[in-house]
Amino acid sequence: MNTQRKLLFASLYLSEGAPIGFLWLALPTRLRAAGLPLEQITWLAAVLVLPWTFKFAWAPLIDLLQNPRWSLRSWIVASQSLTGLTLLSLLVFDPVADFELLAVCLIAHACAAATQDVAIDALCISVTSPEERGEINGWMQTGMLLGRALLGGGALVIAPYVGNAGVVALLVGVTTFSMFLVLLMSTDQHSQTDVPNETQSRLQAVGRSVGQALRERNTWVGLAFALSGGAAFKALEVIYGPFLIDRGFTQSEVGAFAALPMIGLMVAGSLAGGFLSDRFGRRSFVACSLVLICLSVVALSVCDVTFEEHRRPALLVCLAMAAFGIGLFTASSYALFMDITHPAVAATQFSAFMGLTNGCESWSTWAAGRVISEHDYPVALILLCGVSLLSIALLPFFDVKVRGQPG
Repeated sequence: MNTQRKLLFASLYLSEGAPIGFLWLALPTRLRAAGLPLEQITWLAAVLVLPWTFKFAWAPLIDLLQNPRWSLRSWIVASQSLTGLTLLSLLVFDPVADFELLAVCLIAHACAAATQDVAIDALCISVTSPEERGEINGWMQTGMLLGRALLGGGALVIAPYVGNAGVVALLVGVTTFSMFLVLLMSTDQHSQTDVPNETQSRLQAVGRSVGQALRERNTWVGLAFALSGGAAFKALEVIYGPFLIDRGFTQSEVGAFAALPMIGLMVAGSLAGGFLSDRFGRRSFVACSLVLICLSVVALSVCDVTFEEHRRPALLVCLAMAAFGIGLFTASSYALFMDITHPAVAATQFSAFMGLTNGCESWSTWAAGRVISEHDYPVALILLCGVSLLSIALLPFFDVKVRGQPG
C-alpha cells in the first residue's frame, strides 16, 4: 500500500479531528463545568452537526466544479483555510457570556469543515482501490482520533498551563497544516472513472451517475443504515464528558481519560477494524462491532445505577470497551460506504452517506439531552442502543460484491 497515501489521509483527518475534539468534548465539558444547562450544550452540539448532515445538498458542486485549474485539492485548501479563520472567534467571544455570537461563528466553521470533508472523501475514493479502503479508513480514523485527543481531552489538560489563547493557537495550527501536504504530495486519481472536463458534458455524465446510484438498492439501504446504525454511540461521544462531570470527575480527569485510554482504544479499534474488514468481509464485521458497542453501553448504564461504591472505575472500563468498538465500527462501516459509492459522483453519494451518519449524531444527541433531563443518562443510552441493534437487520440487504468486495 502506498505509504504516501496513508500519511496524506491520516494528516487530513488529523486536521478534521482537532476542531471536532475541541467542539464536541472540550467545549461541552467546559460549558458544563461553568454551569451551562445540559439542554443548551446538547442544542449547540446538535446544531453544529447539521452542516455535516446536509452537506450532500452542495456536494454536487464539488463533483461538477472540477477542472485542471480547480481540483479536489483546491476545494480542500480553500475549505481548510476558512475553518482556521472561523476558529479564531474562540479568541474573541467568551463561550458562556457570548454564547449566541460564538454559536454563529462555529456554525460557519462547521459549514467549511463539512465542505472540506466532502472533498477529502472524494479524493480518497478516487485514488484508492476497494482492496485497501478498509486499511486506509483505519489510518484516516487514526488521524481523526489523534486530532480529537490532542484538542479534545488534551485541551482540557493543557489549558491551565497555556491558557485559552494557547489552546486556540494550537487548534488553528493543527486544523490548517495538512493543506500544505495536499499541495506537495502526488495523488494521481487512478481509480476515478473518466468524466469530461467540459461543464456541459460533465454535468450530463454526473447526472447519469447520480441517476444510476438512485436506482440501486445499496444507496437506499446505505442511507437508512447511516441514519440509525450509530445511535448507540454518537450521542455518547458528545455527552460522556458532561456525564463524567456529573458523576464527580474533574475536568482534568475527563481530559486525561479522553486523550489517552479513550482515544487510544479508538485508534486501536480503527486500525484493527480496517485491517480485519478488508479480509473477513464488511457486513459481518460491521454487525459484530455494533453488538460490542451496544453491550458496552448497556454495561455502562447498569454500572451507573448499581455499583455506587465502585462506580468510578467501572464507568471508565465500560467507556473504554465502547471506545474500542467505536473504532472497529467506524473504520469498517466507512469502508462499506466507500465500496458502494460510484467514483464519478463520489462527493455527492458518499457525502450523503456521511451526512446521514452525522444526522444520526444530531438526532441522537438531541434526543439524549431530552431524555436525560427527564430520566437520567442510563435510560437514554439504552434506548439508543435499541435503535442501533434494530439497524443490523439492514446489513444483509447490502450488495457489496457490486464493488468487488466480499460480503
